Amino acid sequence: MVRSLCLSLSSCGLLLLCDSLQAEDWRYSLRAGAASVPRYSGSDERVVAPALGLEVVSPYGIFLDTDKGLGWAFDEEDFGLSVYIGASDVRKDRKSGFKGSDELNGMGSIKARPVLGLDGTYQMGPITLEATFEHALEEDNDNRDTGSAWNRLKLSISTPLYEGNHGTLIGSLNSQFGDGDYVRTWYGVSTAQASRSQLRAHDTHGGLVSRGADLTWSLPFNDQWSVTTVLAVQYLAGDAASSPIVARRMQASLAGQVVYTF
Repeated sequence: MVRSLCLSLSSCGLLLLCDSLQAEDWRYSLRAGAASVPRYSGSDERVVAPALGLEVVSPYGIFLDTDKGLGWAFDEEDFGLSVYIGASDVRKDRKSGFKGSDELNGMGSIKARPVLGLDGTYQMGPITLEATFEHALEEDNDNRDTGSAWNRLKLSISTPLYEGNHGTLIGSLNSQFGDGDYVRTWYGVSTAQASRSQLRAHDTHGGLVSRGADLTWSLPFNDQWSVTTVLAVQYLAGDAASSPIVARRMQASLAGQVVYTF
């Protein structure tokens, strides 16, 4: 898989650099837990899947994160910027393990492909503004329905709601936008897909995809161990909401992880 290959190559590169730096200059985080999520965006079926992760941050700003990919981050006072290359999400048209659904039979699977990302943050007192732009490269199979290059933009605003003996609770609001290729890939149904499935054809255009809100609670036990819980809600909008693959516009996810940092 593209994601596994990228992460394997990235890990090798970071390990080679590690020998020339002192151990305390690097930061490592391991995450393990579980998440209850929809089987795909718009699904009314749910699955409980493992939520495992790794993050390595070098003193030069180079990072490797299994959720984001390999990149470089710059952070100074109120402004932060990061660029990265990772892998896109996938969607299977059959129920397979923790992925896909039989409701999508005939739609064709959306495979992982490289994603180039740019993320910027700006701090205004207790409020954090963030914008994330991602560009997925075109798949080599020339399948316009599932393999087109696409662009996605996520805008969010967040602030701490509670800070005390019981940890930190951060709330955020966000909006996600996609170009025509993004909305067609994830929510459109072409004539060919309709003929192979039980779904009606659905033409789409770019624009607002969803509005959402997140609650993130972090509880540290000591300098190394902590627990993080995230409740995320997305409400699909526009052509995404009216897609025949969407059985439920309100999409909710709940994830809990134990985090070890060293």
